[in-house]
Amino acid sequence: MKKIYQETVCRLLFLAVIAAFFMSCSGESQKVDTNPERFPPKPSPESYICYRTPIPVVPDGKLDEEAWEKAPWSSYFRDIEGAKKPDPKYKTRIKVLWDDDNIYFAAEMEEPHVWAKLRQRDTVIFHDNDFEIFIDPDGDTHAYYELEVNAFGVPWDLLLPKPYRDGGPPIDGWDIAGLKAGVHVDGTVNNPSDTDKGWSVEIVIPLKTMRECTAGGRLPEPGTQWRLGFSRVEWRTHIENGTYIKDINPETGRPFPEDNWVWSPQGRINMHMPEMWGYLQFSGITVGAGTEVFIPDPDFDAKWALRLIYYAESEFFKQNRKYAGSLQELGLSADDLPPGFDKPVIMTTRTAYECYFPGSPLTIYNDGKLADSRITAERR
Repeated sequence: MKKIYQETVCRLLFLAVIAAFFMSCSGESQKVDTNPERFPPKPSPESYICYRTPIPVVPDGKLDEEAWEKAPWSSYFRDIEGAKKPDPKYKTRIKVLWDDDNIYFAAEMEEPHVWAKLRQRDTVIFHDNDFEIFIDPDGDTHAYYELEVNAFGVPWDLLLPKPYRDGGPPIDGWDIAGLKAGVHVDGTVNNPSDTDKGWSVEIVIPLKTMRECTAGGRLPEPGTQWRLGFSRVEWRTHIENGTYIKDINPETGRPFPEDNWVWSPQGRINMHMPEMWGYLQFSGITVGAGTEVFIPDPDFDAKWALRLIYYAESEFFKQNRKYAGSLQELGLSADDLPPGFDKPVIMTTRTAYECYFPGSPLTIYNDGKLADSRITAERR
């Protein structure tokens, strides 16, 4: 009897192993690893109040207009990955102003050796040291603008229908109509024999050129908030035969990766994560005539909860070639989401999904777009 019992147990164990094997091979969904390192940390976006200028700025790169003198500086830039990396070795900060027609940007960058090589518009400017602006007027993370400028004042402007991660190719042929950029170098460009103090840039962008991607197609008004990112690319160089040469990594035979110093850290080495950018709030106050308090985004936690689900769904799809229909299937729990956002509705098809919280106007889709039904209603 004992022998029969032992044989029966052995058969059951054998069958259990076989069943587990076939289940693993049958396309059964595998849960996503929710190790925090797999997902970006929750951002703490910087904010900036953009005051009005009574006189248009002439973009010569010199920040000597009275309006600039009265405008507040931003915080100094930090490493793109945030607090886990040391502060940049050179300081960078920005100011922003606006009027009925234009938005004005100014940046000041410490740099002991100012250099540049590219002189053709719409070349890949970040192959030089550069200053970069990213603008997502309606905050949906799609249809945003990028502008890069080097120390020669050469621009590269492009429109991105979607971030690269979501399959969005850049539209290089798109230009900012009426763009003006001026650079001032406190020192000399491409002269290794001296030590420079740095360079500054002024940029003028007509607001009407931003209209196609603004909320409801409207121009900004007092109280309007845009999502913006600012970045500075800095390459490691040395001087060779009187020329600045990029340092080569002997292990790869290629230049060392560039440093990315930003206004509002991304948590990843990737500027094309618009959900991480800072907030620009337009003020109706003339610069120097008073101050205004930044109003935190009331939808911030809801947006972040949807974005976490988007990250998890993206990983899930890579593993399973389909989307998950629940937090449990994604390997997420209520503790992973902001309080009050633990009961999402996830509607899936074979190739897509949409996710929202009951009563919220926000919906996120598999391509990463964050739609707001309040804006959609305005456009009707």
